[in-house]
Amino acid sequence: MRPDILNPLFTDIRALKGVGPGLAKPLERLGLERVKDVLYHFPNSWTYRKSVSCLDAADVGQNIILTVTVMDHRGGNSPRAPLRIFAADAERNYITLTFFGRNGGWARKQLPVGEKRIISGKLDHYGDELQMVHPDHIVPLDSDSSPGLAEPIYPLSDGLTNKRMGQLAATSLQAVPDLAEWIEPTLLSSRGWSSWSKSINLLHNKDDQDARDRLAYDELFSNQLAMRLIRAAMDKRAAVPICGDGSLVSKLALPFALTGAQQRAIADIEGDLAQSRPMLRLLQGDVGAGKTMVALMALLRGVEAGMQSAMLAPTEILARQHYASLQKLLSGLPINIAILTGREKGSLREATLMGLADGSIHILVGTHAIFQEAVTYKALAVAVIDEQHRFGVSQRLMLSRKGRGVPHLLVMTATPIPRSLALAAYGEMDSSILDELPPGRTPVETRVMSQDRLSELVDGVARHLAAGKQAFWVCPLVEESDKSDLAAAEQRAEQLRLRFGDQVALVHGRMRGPEKDAVMERFVAGETRLLVATTVIEVGVDVPNASLMVIEAADRFGLAQLHQLRGRVGRGSEKSVCILVRSTQIGETARARLALVRETNDGFRIAEEDLKLRGAGELLGTRQSGENPFRVATPEQVRALIGVAADDARLLLDRDGGLDGARGQAARVALYLFERDAGVATLRGG
Repeated sequence: MRPDILNPLFTDIRALKGVGPGLAKPLERLGLERVKDVLYHFPNSWTYRKSVSCLDAADVGQNIILTVTVMDHRGGNSPRAPLRIFAADAERNYITLTFFGRNGGWARKQLPVGEKRIISGKLDHYGDELQMVHPDHIVPLDSDSSPGLAEPIYPLSDGLTNKRMGQLAATSLQAVPDLAEWIEPTLLSSRGWSSWSKSINLLHNKDDQDARDRLAYDELFSNQLAMRLIRAAMDKRAAVPICGDGSLVSKLALPFALTGAQQRAIADIEGDLAQSRPMLRLLQGDVGAGKTMVALMALLRGVEAGMQSAMLAPTEILARQHYASLQKLLSGLPINIAILTGREKGSLREATLMGLADGSIHILVGTHAIFQEAVTYKALAVAVIDEQHRFGVSQRLMLSRKGRGVPHLLVMTATPIPRSLALAAYGEMDSSILDELPPGRTPVETRVMSQDRLSELVDGVARHLAAGKQAFWVCPLVEESDKSDLAAAEQRAEQLRLRFGDQVALVHGRMRGPEKDAVMERFVAGETRLLVATTVIEVGVDVPNASLMVIEAADRFGLAQLHQLRGRVGRGSEKSVCILVRSTQIGETARARLALVRETNDGFRIAEEDLKLRGAGELLGTRQSGENPFRVATPEQVRALIGVAADDARLLLDRDGGLDGARGQAARVALYLFERDAGVATLRGG
C-alpha cells in the first residue's frame, strides 16, 4: 500500500479547484493527470523583470515593472486602428501603451483615466516616444497578484494559459508534504542540496541548478534501488543449476569460427548457468557482432541438461527470423523447436502448448505471447530476450513464474548503450560485451548525398540490381501533420516501380502480420530485388544478398537509428554501401550527425553522441511506450550522477540497515513516490 503521506500527491487533478472538463483536456495532453504530475511540470524558461520607479531610455529592450497614472485614451475605434493609452510615471515622464486588434474595450476597462496601475512589459521606442505594446500585466495598486521580478514560463497546450498553469502549480505546491530524507547525509551535505520538498518549491519559483540536480538524483537513486531489490528478490529464489554435457553444442556446424569476444561471453554465461543463483546477464553487441550464436549456446545448454529454453523477440518479423535461423543451425540435431506468436491459432497453437507442457518441445521462439498465463512449461531453464529495451523491467519479473525455479535470463540488445545509461536501465544485471566482428563481416561504406541528386542515385540502384544484387530503400520519418510515413513510402514505391517494375516490394508497419511476412519472404528468397520500407525493418531483417541501403531524408533520423538501419546490410561477403540522402537545406547539427555516421561504424561511439542529442528515453526505445525512466534527469545528469546513485543504493542495502532502518523507511517512500513498481512489488512480496 502506498504510504498515506503521499496520497495528496496522487490526487486526480480534476479534484483541484477550478479544474473542470474543459481544462482537464489540455492538461491531459501534457500528461498532467495528478497533482504529482503538475509538481514535476517545471518551467522551461523564465521572464526576468526590472522594477523601476521612473522611465529611463536606458531601459529600452528590458522587461520593466512600473507604476503609472493613466492620462488619456486615443484611437482604437476600429479593429485596424490601434488603441493608444497615454500614461505617466511619478515624475511625469510619458509612456504610450499600445493595443492592437480587438483588445480595445478590455484595455479601456483595465486602464481608466485618472487611475494608478502597476504595469509590466517590454519597454520600446516608437519614434521619439517610449512605448509598451500589450503590457503582460495590468493590476491595481492594492492587488495581491502584482508581477514578480521572475516569472516562470511553462510548457503549454491549446486551451491552457501560462497564468492558469502557474495558479495550478501554486495550488499543487500546497499539497507538498515534508518527507524524511532518503539521500545519505554526507552526500547531501557535500552537494549542498536542499530537501525534496524545498527543491520542488524552488524550481517553480526560480531556475535553480542545485534543485534540478537533487530531483534528478532522486529519480536515479530510486531507479537503482528498485533494480537492486529486483536482483535481491530473484537471488532469493533458486534457479536449477545448468551444466550441459556438450552433446549438442559439439555437433553444431558453425558457419564461422567464434570470435574471442563471443568465447568470453559464452564462458560468462556458462559460469552463470552453473549456479543456483539465477543468471541475469545483459549481452551487448554492435550490429552483426554475433549475439544470436552466443544466445544459441545458452539455449542448447538448457536442453542438454534435460530442460527447456525460450527466446523472446519484440516483433513477429524478428521472432520468425530467429526461428528460421535457429532451425537452419540446428538442422540434423535431435531438437524440437517451435514458434508461438499472436498469429498461431487453433489446433496449431494447442499442439504447441501441449508440447511445452509435456516437455516434447525443447526450444520455443516467439513474441511476448510466450509468457502469457496460458503458456506453461514442463521445465523452463533458460530464457533469452532479444531487444529487451522494448519490454521493460516488469517483464523480467514475469519469468519467475515460469518453471521449476527461476529461469536463467539472458538479455540481448543490438543497440550499443553508453555505460552510464546501461547502468541506469540494466543496473541489476551483469554484463558481457561483444566488441569484435566475426570473420567475413566488413564495415559498411557510408556516403552522404543531397536530395537533388536523386536521379543519379536511382541510376546507381539500377546498376546494383542489374548485377544481381538486392537493396533496401528506407523512406523518411514524416513530420508534417497532413502526411504519414506510410504515404511517403507508398509514393516512393510507385515512382521506383515506374523504373523497376515488379522488382520493387513495399513493407510497412500497418500491414497485417501474414501480409508483411509474405513480402519479406519474397525479398529474402530473391523474388523481389528492391525493398521500399518504413523503419519497420530497423530490426529483424537478415538478407545477406542485400548490400545497398538507401536512407531517404537521413537528417530526420537519430544517430542510433541510422546505425541500426545501416546494420541491415553488410551481412554477407559482398562489400556493402549505405547512402544517406540528406535534405537540400540542413542545419549544422544534422550535418555533424551525418558526418559522424559516415566516419565511424563504432556503435558505442555513436550511442554516446546520440545520448547527448536525444536523451535516455528515446535511446532506450521507451519514450513512446510510457516506460521512460526519467522525467527530470537529463543525459548529462545521468552521466554525472548515475554512478553515485548506484553506490548510494548499494550502501543503503548493505550497510545502512537496509529498508528497515530510518533511511530505508524514507527510501521505501521514494520508491512509491517515483512509481518504481517492480521494486515496490518486491517490497509487497516481503
